[in-house]
Amino acid sequence: MRLKDIQDIYHKELDAIYGKNEVDAFFNLVIDHYLKLDRVHLLMEPDYSITKIEEQPLFETLSQLKLEKPIQYILGETEFFGLPFKVNEYTLIPRPETEELVALILEDFKGRSCKILDIGTGTGCIAISLAKHIEYASVSAVDISEDAIIIAKQNAEINTVDVNFIIDDVLNPHYIKPISGSHDYDAIVSNPPYVRHLEKTEIKPNVLDHEPHLALFVDDENPLQFYKAICEFAQTHLKESGVLYFEINEYLGKEMVELLTNFNFKDIELKQDLFGKDRMIKGVK
Repeated sequence: MRLKDIQDIYHKELDAIYGKNEVDAFFNLVIDHYLKLDRVHLLMEPDYSITKIEEQPLFETLSQLKLEKPIQYILGETEFFGLPFKVNEYTLIPRPETEELVALILEDFKGRSCKILDIGTGTGCIAISLAKHIEYASVSAVDISEDAIIIAKQNAEINTVDVNFIIDDVLNPHYIKPISGSHDYDAIVSNPPYVRHLEKTEIKPNVLDHEPHLALFVDDENPLQFYKAICEFAQTHLKESGVLYFEINEYLGKEMVELLTNFNFKDIELKQDLFGKDRMIKGVK
C-alpha cells in the first residue's frame, strides 16, 4: 500500500479529533519510529509503498490514536530538551513548560560545581537534562513510584549520565535526607502534582484517561501540600543561598509567592511560560 494513502486514512479518521496539523505531526513521528523514514522522503517519493508487515504497526497506532491514547505512550518514547526519553503509563509525559524550568536552572548553575535534588522525577527528564548540561553537577532524583524510577534509570543510561535515583515519599521522607543537620543541596527542584480536581474539566481526555493521576492531581482543599512539604525539607537540606525551583499551577502564583515568603525565602521570582501563564517560581534561601 502507498504510504501516502495511509496518511490520507490517518487524516480521514483523526482530523476531527486532533486537527490536520497535529495529525501530520503524528504521522511523521510514526513513520520515523517504525520505518525510519522522514516526511521529506514522502514528499520526494509520493508513490512509495510498504509491505503488509510494515503496514501493521501504522494501523495499530491509528486505532490507539482514535481512542485518544497519547502518541508518546503508543511509541513508548518522546523528546525533552533535545534528549530522547522512554515513557510509559507510570510516568507523566514531559511538557514544553518543564523545559523552560530546566532552562531557568541552567541560567543559574551551568558551569558551576553543584549538588542538585529533583523531587518527583517521573521519567527523570529534569534531573537527566541538568546532569547532561551541567558538567560539574551531582544530581539526585526521587520519586514515590518504583515503576517510574525503573524508567528514569533507563533514561539516564540512554543519555549517558549519572543520576542517583531514590524511591521515597517527600510527604514522609526516609531516604533523601542527607546527614542529619547538614545543608546538603545547592538547588532543589520539583514539578509535583498540582492540578486540583476542580480543574479536571480543563484536562483533555488524552491526558485524563491515560496519564497517572498520582502525578497529576492534588486535593482541592490542600493544593499546595507538596510545595509546603518541599519548603519544609529545604529548611534543613538546602544550603544557605541555595535555590528552590518549582513548576506551579497557573492559578496559584500569588499563593506560591506567599508560601515561599512565609518560609523566609528571598529574591522570589514568579515567572511566566511561553503562553504567558504563571508557571515557574524560584526563591533563594
